[in-house]
Amino acid sequence: MPAFPDPLPAAGSSLTPTELGTLGEQLIAQWMTAKGWAVKDRQWHCTYGELDLVLTQGHPTQNGQIAFVEVKTRSQGNWDADGLMAITRRKQTKLWKAAQVYLLKNPQWANTICRFDVALVACRTQIPAATRPDRYLTLADGRFLILQDYIDCAFDARW
Repeated sequence: MPAFPDPLPAAGSSLTPTELGTLGEQLIAQWMTAKGWAVKDRQWHCTYGELDLVLTQGHPTQNGQIAFVEVKTRSQGNWDADGLMAITRRKQTKLWKAAQVYLLKNPQWANTICRFDVALVACRTQIPAATRPDRYLTLADGRFLILQDYIDCAFDARW
């Protein structure tokens, strides 16, 4: 399983969109691990694109589940509902095809319950008062990554 690079740059330096996205994935990986899921892969690539997070729960032959999680991390002033509008039919098809390739390469999970989840992460300068500590990550520059929404089974698998 590939490790995330050192996520927090020195104070005063700015994050690239890629670094910000990786940190959003880290937040979701930590949050889901605390909920009993295991991270099997991060930023897994194939011809059809990337699976941000591949998480499993249980054993593949005993009621196991696999979740392919698309993480959308956005800064303030985004135009696409914190990333939700970016999960188009075309994007769903690419994720579905990438998941099929993943399952071909990991046949032990091929007969488990598969789902596609979406995590919406926002980069903000303040934490809303009701935000639980497990739903945010503090960045070195004083901003925060906050889990805005986690959508289980966000769209149907086509198999």
